[in-house]
Amino acid sequence: MQRKQSEPSFVQALGHVQSDRRLDILRQIGELGSISKAGRAVGVSYKAAWQAVDTLTNLSGVALVERVVGGRGGGGAQLTEAGRQLLVAAQTLRSARTQAVEQGRIQTDVHAQTAERLAVRTSMRNQWPCVVNDMDVQGQIVLVSLQATASADFRVRARITRESAELLGLGKGIAVQALCKATAVVVVAPGSGKLELENCWSGSITRISRGSLGDEISAKLGGDLQIVGFSAPGAGLKSRMRVVLRVDDSAVVLALS
Repeated sequence: MQRKQSEPSFVQALGHVQSDRRLDILRQIGELGSISKAGRAVGVSYKAAWQAVDTLTNLSGVALVERVVGGRGGGGAQLTEAGRQLLVAAQTLRSARTQAVEQGRIQTDVHAQTAERLAVRTSMRNQWPCVVNDMDVQGQIVLVSLQATASADFRVRARITRESAELLGLGKGIAVQALCKATAVVVVAPGSGKLELENCWSGSITRISRGSLGDEISAKLGGDLQIVGFSAPGAGLKSRMRVVLRVDDSAVVLALS
């Protein structure tokens, strides 16, 4: 007897949509009113929950979570209106994808741009939606100047090969994501060394995780942008201090959404 051919799976062809833990954390913050409780509910550490919030904030360009001071529990956190809208957008995108599979066509939802950016899954802690401002071709190297979409004051430069720029189809006005590892970002106190013209920013420390090889520093820049880097061991930096953060342009990676 001839074996029946299995039905084609368009769902598998388009990719199995996994539940993104970052969105789960945001959803739990809205329900539980606490970042630590949200982390426990999703099964991640408090630090990882904060990382998720910072990443989503960068990708969205607006604050998604705000602290609540006081109360019987001593304070907590709640979603901003933008945070609630992001969860609605993510659900809209998921429904659109499901409908596209059922109807055999792909639909676009203009309200789910942030959720689309979540498709870039990477270990790089720093992710900033940007627009290409300028491209300086120097032989086989291209210096790409970018401006963050969430803040007119935040600019970053990437050093990539000419081939990479061509394959990505980069040009002025193209929207990209700029990414770099936290370990590539050097954090120092103001006045500690020469300030760089490129990829050098001033920020305020929001969190510190001490370590024998250096302290992990989370800092806030303008326009609710977050950045994570490392200071040298024994640097003595403290929360709320102003610091200078810099990263080599060759450490900045570009990705298209």
